[in-house]
Amino acid sequence: MKKYLITLLFIVACSLSATAQQKITLEEIWGGAFRTKGMDELNAMKNTNQYTVLNFDRASKSFQIDLYDFATLEKVSTLFDTKNHSEITSIDSYSFDKNEKKILIATNSNPIFRHSFTADYFVYDITTRKISKFTNRQIQEPTFSADGTKIAYGFENNLYVYDYISDATVTLTFDGKKNAIINGITDWVYEEEFAFVKAYDWNISGSKIAYIKFDETEVPEFSMDLYNEGLYPTQSVFKYPKAGEKNAIVSLHIYDLKTNTTQKINLGNYNDFYIPRIKWTNETNTLSVQIMNRHQNNLDLHFVDATTGSTKIVLNEKDKAYIDITDNLTFLKDNSFIWTSEKDGFNHIYHYDKTGKLKKQITKGAWEVTNYYGFDEKSGIIYYQSVENGSINRDVYAIKIDGKSKVRLSSKTGTNNATFSPNFQFFINAYSSATVAPTHTLNNSKTGALVKTIISNEAVEQKLAKYDVAPKEFFVLTTEKGHQLNAWMIKPKNFDATKKYPVFMYQYSGPGSQQVNNDWNSTDDYWFMMLAQQGYIVACVDGRGTGFKGAAFKKCTQKELGKYEVEDQIDAAKIIGKYNYVDASRIGIFGWSYGGFMSSNCLFQGADVFKMAIAVAPVTSWRYYDSIYTERYMQTPQENASGYDNNSPINHVSKLKGNFLLIHGTADDNVHVQNTMKMVEALVQANKQFDWAIYPDKNHGIYGGKTRLQLYTKMTNFIKEKL
Repeated sequence: MKKYLITLLFIVACSLSATAQQKITLEEIWGGAFRTKGMDELNAMKNTNQYTVLNFDRASKSFQIDLYDFATLEKVSTLFDTKNHSEITSIDSYSFDKNEKKILIATNSNPIFRHSFTADYFVYDITTRKISKFTNRQIQEPTFSADGTKIAYGFENNLYVYDYISDATVTLTFDGKKNAIINGITDWVYEEEFAFVKAYDWNISGSKIAYIKFDETEVPEFSMDLYNEGLYPTQSVFKYPKAGEKNAIVSLHIYDLKTNTTQKINLGNYNDFYIPRIKWTNETNTLSVQIMNRHQNNLDLHFVDATTGSTKIVLNEKDKAYIDITDNLTFLKDNSFIWTSEKDGFNHIYHYDKTGKLKKQITKGAWEVTNYYGFDEKSGIIYYQSVENGSINRDVYAIKIDGKSKVRLSSKTGTNNATFSPNFQFFINAYSSATVAPTHTLNNSKTGALVKTIISNEAVEQKLAKYDVAPKEFFVLTTEKGHQLNAWMIKPKNFDATKKYPVFMYQYSGPGSQQVNNDWNSTDDYWFMMLAQQGYIVACVDGRGTGFKGAAFKKCTQKELGKYEVEDQIDAAKIIGKYNYVDASRIGIFGWSYGGFMSSNCLFQGADVFKMAIAVAPVTSWRYYDSIYTERYMQTPQENASGYDNNSPINHVSKLKGNFLLIHGTADDNVHVQNTMKMVEALVQANKQFDWAIYPDKNHGIYGGKTRLQLYTKMTNFIKEKL
């Protein structure tokens, strides 16, 4: 009997130990325990049916740019290995010249803002195996000319061209000055909201460079204190146009390398406009320029004659709300072009001739094209990604340029994203779903048939299976007002429908965004699973204003950011609160950035619905945010004061009843800590109690060292205490 009891106690102890091991911890999440394998810096070659990947050898601590064959997936060669070149210890990014004989390698990168950085650059000649450094400066956005003999780059707001043959550097601009004039590189607001940094482009013969000049002299300055390690803080001062304030004045210029002369292009009678994209066509003297008005509801596509400087509008887009800028404009061999537009209510692909006359709307239907991959001139087939198989999914399709013979190339439901081989014979498909970890496979481009698996992450799936977690349940939530909204829910693994659970809601809600999508877990998803293990139901609802369900659904929030989105989150919480297994008195909400704007609003305006909220890096009034983003949806504060003020959480603090945690980084160049400071003062003057945390010298992402672990520990403790 005694022996039996000892055995039983041992089994129980082992069982308890196994159970304890099945709980996700914050240390695991932020220590990379669930990290998946991928294909870093995957780059399809242009001239051969091959691709390159950036690999890292942990044993030798060296980086390799490896070349693979698309047809066999076999490694052909190592093009570059840092262990053979002491000048370079790490590779941050790389690119090829047009002939793919030289590699431009970036190392020692220093970030500036979200996309921009300076770095040391080296050129590696694949044929001679020689490496050279064409400048000792830390530069921005270098690119090869078409023949690979020259490299243009930006340095301290000016443009330069290095010539390999003469070993000489030509200065293209001389007036660049910090916080005044920028040549060929975007200002802060263009980089953040139009998502590009390189504001110059080589023509196809390498004889001319077009560039945008930004005169930000009159743009108001924003300053941030940086505490660093010194005795005194330093200050970062940069130009940041807030809603309704002056933008940089932009102008278009073309530099001729043969004559060393610059021509300023007269774009016409525009006032207060944007140049969100420039791109040379396949004709050496024809430049395409997109020009958009400040309201961003009218876009003109110009063709510029680089010889005479004359311009012609070949396409015009108008929208009652706004027009999204993309990189989908693609010129075919005959200089006809592919264009995507929402003009029929959904984002679709259009084909225009070289004069701008519509030849064909290629895709059509009540679904969105989400990515344009390319056009195979030989077969006349266009490849693209869309949500035709449900707005939370992504699939890869092929279609003839005449709009016929459409084929779905991806077979698994979830998120599929393709990288095509240069001859369009194969594509590498990156696939995942809420239950399947990322896999990379080689597929046939005609049928989509699987050729070979390249990378899978079964090990991560098997590891997660040992934990006490349930997968996301996707569903459509219908509010009492009749709005059908995509949603997911994570329940505790030992869910008991007879019990009452607290609910923690997560959302972002920004225009065109999507949080309810069928792909593999992010780090936040593991946190939500951890909370579910501890007895919470975690839910997410994409309300009106979010993307991939058509223009009407996305753009209904125009001039009223925060009105319908907040209404939908409150209404969704009310519906969830009526589920018989939910404790309606314990519903909380969380969000970051736009999501923080939302969670604050929901707690204040839905005071009887939400018990608590966490807002990280929130916009608290759209008056404090940048011009391009805010005015796209709101127009200016001068035109739409009520839209700005009626829906800003800073003006609803008096309604606070629940528990509020407010978090911000002091070095947030995007959503300035000013937003939180103004909110704090409003809460204090309303005599409201709340919790808050400030992270010194942390940007919009609030990370570095133990920062994320400490932040998520704080938020977890707040949820446990208040919910």
